[in-house]
Amino acid sequence: MTFEKQYTMKISGAEAVIRCLLAEGVDLIYGYPGGAIMPVYDELYKFQDQLHHVLVRHEQGATHAAQGYARATGKVGVAIATSGPGATNLVTGIADAQIDSTPLVCITGQVGRHLLGSDAFQETDIIGISTPVTKWNFQVTEASQIPEIIAKAFYIARSGRPGPVLVDITKNAQFDEFEFSYEKCTGIRSYVPVPKLNLDKVAEAAALINSAKKPFIVFGQGVILGQAEAEFKAVVEKAGIPAAWTILGLSALPTDHPLNVGMLGMHGNYAPNLLTNECDVLIAFGMRFDDRVTGKLSTYAKQAKVVHFEIDPAEVDKNVKTEIAVLGDVKESLAALLPLLDAKSHDAWHNEFKELSKIEYDSVIKEELNPTNGKGISMGETIEMINKHSKGDAIIVSDVGQHQMFACRYAKFNSTKSNITSGGLGTMGFALPAAIGAKMGKPEREVVAIIGDGGFQMTIQELGTIFQTQVPVKIVILNNEFLGMVRQWQELFFDNRYASTKMINPNFIAIAEGYYIKSKKVTQREDLDAAVAEMLASKDSYFLEVVVEKENNVFPMIPTGACVSEIRLS
Repeated sequence: MTFEKQYTMKISGAEAVIRCLLAEGVDLIYGYPGGAIMPVYDELYKFQDQLHHVLVRHEQGATHAAQGYARATGKVGVAIATSGPGATNLVTGIADAQIDSTPLVCITGQVGRHLLGSDAFQETDIIGISTPVTKWNFQVTEASQIPEIIAKAFYIARSGRPGPVLVDITKNAQFDEFEFSYEKCTGIRSYVPVPKLNLDKVAEAAALINSAKKPFIVFGQGVILGQAEAEFKAVVEKAGIPAAWTILGLSALPTDHPLNVGMLGMHGNYAPNLLTNECDVLIAFGMRFDDRVTGKLSTYAKQAKVVHFEIDPAEVDKNVKTEIAVLGDVKESLAALLPLLDAKSHDAWHNEFKELSKIEYDSVIKEELNPTNGKGISMGETIEMINKHSKGDAIIVSDVGQHQMFACRYAKFNSTKSNITSGGLGTMGFALPAAIGAKMGKPEREVVAIIGDGGFQMTIQELGTIFQTQVPVKIVILNNEFLGMVRQWQELFFDNRYASTKMINPNFIAIAEGYYIKSKKVTQREDLDAAVAEMLASKDSYFLEVVVEKENNVFPMIPTGACVSEIRLS
C-alpha cells in the first residue's frame, strides 16, 4: 500500500478513529451510540467543534442519510453505530449503497477481542453479515491497526466504482493506546480501481458510432460518479445522438436538453424503450444493463452493435453482449472519444423519437399532468407543480413506489446530482433520511423529499432528527392510502385482488406537528398551487400531505418478463 504520512502521537484507539476521520476531511457523520462504540463517542464529544455528529432515530436512518450526503456532494458519507442490533440495522442502507455505487464508510463497535465468538451481549458477526453487501470490510482487534484500516477504507470507498466499506472495531482496540500516525492511502497492491484506457478501443468505438445510421446513447450514474457531465454533453451534442437515462443517470444531462429523449426501463418513456430495438448502434455510458432497463434479455437490442463505456470490468458482457468494450474512467474515455467523432444531426432518426413521444403525450402525459377526468389530484400534476415553483433547481429525493416513478418521469432538473433515489435495491423508507443528508451536504440548495404514505412510515421516526437538527427539508407525502405499486400490479396481473395493500393511515399532520414541523394537507386541486408555493418559500422544514387519486396507475409499463418493445401505454 502507498500512504502519505502526517503526524505521530500516543493516543487511544477511540481518539485515533476521530483523528483519522478528520484527516480524511470528514466534518459530518450520522450515527447512534451504544455500549460497544461508547469510547469513540466519548472522544467525539471532545472534538465536537471539528466533527459534527447527527443523532438519527434509527441506525438505518444513519446509512440512508450518509447516502444522501454522498450522492448530493460526491464525497464519502460516514455512519457509525454500536455492535449487535446497531450494526445489523445499518445493513439495509449498506446494501442499498453497494448496488447503487455510493461511497460510504461505516464504523461499528464490537465486543472485546476476548469475547469474540462467545455470544456475548450484543455480539453479532457483522463482518460475516456484511461481506456480500460491502466493497470491503475489516474487523480491527488491535488499536494499532486503526489508522491503516481507516485510510484503506476511505481509499476503497471512493476509488474506481465507489461503494460502501465497513470497519468493525472491538472495544479493547478503542481503549488501548499506541503511537498514532496517519498516512492517507493512495494505492493498494493488486487493487486496480480504474482500468487503463485503451485508445485503440476508443478509436474502434468512434468508427462504429460514426458509421451508424440510427445510433442511440443510454447513460447511467457512472457519468455523474465520474464527474463527466460536461464531456458527456459535448459528445452527445457533437454526434447529434438521442440519449436516454436510467433513473440513477437522471440529471447528468439537463431534462430539457433537446437530445435528452427520456427515461429507460419498466416505467420509462415510450420512444426510448421502443426504439431500443430499432437502433443499429447502442452506446452505453456508465450503466449496467439491469433487468429494469432491459426487460427480456433474449430480445433486448439484438439488432444493434453494443458499445459499452464502463469502469467495472465485471459489468461488461454480464447481461448484454458487447461489440466493443471501452474500460476506464468515463471522463477520460469521453475526452478521448470527442475529437474522433463526426459532427452529425441524424434528423430522420430524431423524428422517430418525436413521433412516438407525441403518442405518449397524447395517451398518457397530457391527462396525468392536467387531469380532466373528474378524478382526484394526480401524482404527476403534483410533481409538475413542484417543477413550476422550483424551476428545476431543486434536489428531488424520492422514495420507492409509484411516486418514485412519477417523480423520475416528470421532475425537471437543470443541474447534476439533483435526483437522489434508491435504484437497484428499491428501499422503501430511503427518502426521508436521505433528504436530511442531501440538505446537510448541500445547504444552499432546495431539497424536496417525495414520499408515499407506505414508505414514509418505514422511517417516520427521522422527523425527530429534522426537529432536533432544524434542517430545512421539504417533505411531500403523496397519500393514496395504498401500497401503490404493489396495488397496480395486483390490478393488472392478479385480477384486482388487493391483498394487504390498503393502508389505514394515521393523522400525518398531527404527527408532523408533534415534531413542531410546519404542515399542511391538500385535498382539493385548487389548493395545490398555493400550498407548494408556500412550502418552497419556507425557510424552515415543511411537511405537505397531498391526498391523491387512490387507484391511479403509472404508465407506460413494461410487464415483468416482457420485451422493451412490448411497452404498454395503458
